[in-house]
Amino acid sequence: MWWQYALVFLGAFLFDVVPFPFPPAFTIMVFLQIVFDLNVWLVILIGVAGSIFGRYVLTLYIPSIAGNIFNPDKNEDVQFLGVVLKKKGWKSQLIIIAYSLLPLPTTPLFVAAGMAKLRPIYIIPAFFVGKFTSDTVLVHFGKYSTENAEKMLQGAFSWQSFLSMSFGVLMLSALLFIDWRSLIQKKEFKVNFRIWK
Repeated sequence: MWWQYALVFLGAFLFDVVPFPFPPAFTIMVFLQIVFDLNVWLVILIGVAGSIFGRYVLTLYIPSIAGNIFNPDKNEDVQFLGVVLKKKGWKSQLIIIAYSLLPLPTTPLFVAAGMAKLRPIYIIPAFFVGKFTSDTVLVHFGKYSTENAEKMLQGAFSWQSFLSMSFGVLMLSALLFIDWRSLIQKKEFKVNFRIWK
C-alpha cells in the first residue's frame, strides 16, 4: 500500500513543479484518496509535502529558464518586484498565505519568486500554512463526497475549473507583460510584450 502514497507525493509534486498554470495539486490528492480509499491525513501530509517540494524545485530552475527565454529588462523588472515583496515583510507573508488559501493556481506566485531570485525559505513557510489549510479542507470534502466521485470528476472539467485556470494564465501574463518598475516607482501603467530574447 506504500506505493499508493508514493503516487500521492509524485502526483502533487508533478502538478506543482510545472512553470505554467495547471490544475491544483489537491485534485490529484482527492482523486487518489477516493480511488485507493487512503487515509485522509496521510494523503494531506504526503500530498502537501510533494506540493511544497514541487514548488521548491520550481523556484530553483525557473531563473535559468527565465534567463534564456525572457529579455534582461523583463528579468530585472520581476527581480525589482521581488525586492519590493521582501521590503513588505510580514505583509507579504500574509498575502502569500491568503493567496494560497484560495483555490487558484499558485504557479504565478512561484514563477515570480523564482524569477526574482527570492530564496525559497522566504515564500515556502507562508505557502505551507495556506496550502496545508486549504488542502485539509478540500481533501476532507473529497472524502465526504466519495459516493459522488463521478460527479466530482466531472466537476474537475467544469466552468469553475476553466475559470480558475484562466485566472492563473491572466496572473502569469500580468507578471510577465506589466512593467512593474514603471508602475511602482513612477505610478505609470505600461505593458510590454517584447519580453522574449
